[in-house]
Amino acid sequence: MKPQAYIQGTGAVSAQDSNVFPGTIREYESIRLPVADPDYKQWIDIKQIRRMGRVIKMGVAASHISLQHAGITMPDAIIMGTAYGCLADTGVFLNKLVTQKEDMLTPTAFIQSTHNTVGGQIALLLGCHAYNNTFVHGAFSLENALQDSLLFLLEQPSRKVLAGAVDEITDYSHAILSRFGLYKSAPVKNTALLQSRTAGTVAGEGAAFFVLAKEKDVQSQAELTGLEMLYKPRSAQETAMRLEQFLQRHGLQAQDIDLLITGRNGDVKEDAYYETIESGSFAGKPVAAFKHLCGEYPTAAAFAMWMATGMLRDQQVPSAAMFKGAAPAAVKRILIWNHQHTTHHSFILLSAC
Repeated sequence: MKPQAYIQGTGAVSAQDSNVFPGTIREYESIRLPVADPDYKQWIDIKQIRRMGRVIKMGVAASHISLQHAGITMPDAIIMGTAYGCLADTGVFLNKLVTQKEDMLTPTAFIQSTHNTVGGQIALLLGCHAYNNTFVHGAFSLENALQDSLLFLLEQPSRKVLAGAVDEITDYSHAILSRFGLYKSAPVKNTALLQSRTAGTVAGEGAAFFVLAKEKDVQSQAELTGLEMLYKPRSAQETAMRLEQFLQRHGLQAQDIDLLITGRNGDVKEDAYYETIESGSFAGKPVAAFKHLCGEYPTAAAFAMWMATGMLRDQQVPSAAMFKGAAPAAVKRILIWNHQHTTHHSFILLSAC
């Protein structure tokens, strides 16, 4: 079972404060989980901060943290994913387009509304002129960015890639998505979200970045062993079969997984899908969750990957993440299985170095 890449450094900006998580969990009672904004002046000049949208600041901060953890200052590629892009700047531009009747529009909001703005801004601040790509593939945006990173490292194994994902929620987008019944109608405590057993979930946002390398060194924190996507399976049985085949391709079976992390989000229908397979293929296995900590958004699996890397590095599973069973004393392999609306499924296999 050969690792596809080693995770050298991680960084995240999420609803949890990465300086104290997982020792201290931030609790909310809301229908939205906003990010716990760090002091962005650590990485961005104060004059530039004023002109930056929130999602750009989130992405820049998470990417810089991951580079610092990896002990490098310049990546050989920047590859990221986002489903929504810069929603706040898009909303500002469209609102002014209407209120000002298409007259005297400032270009800043339009320039910063494109999906690749975050990746571009990271490159500008670093002075990085290398390969830069942003994937906008809905709930598969992160996974496609990771796949492209693995292909890049396959061709150039001596290089290091900065890979990650970012998404934000705004008043406009939350109002629109709420019309589809995606979110809870009343505030709920995030620590009780997974036991709510009602329709809908809580909206989230965040950024998580990883420095990936082909070769192992002293900075390596975990192995990215496998990655796969599954679109619109016909049934839970087909999903279970594909999960088993995914593990078999890496010489593993369900019992070889020390911890299963699923994308439970408090929606009674979507959580039932996880339960069906957990009680079958992974019966008796400890199960953890993560969306009660970061909220639901298309690239939330990046937060799960960040959290899982920390578990493998520190050999400690936070009790706040556990949903079923006891936290394993030693963690060698973690399987992240996430789905959005039961249509977009992703499997990410991580192993201890």
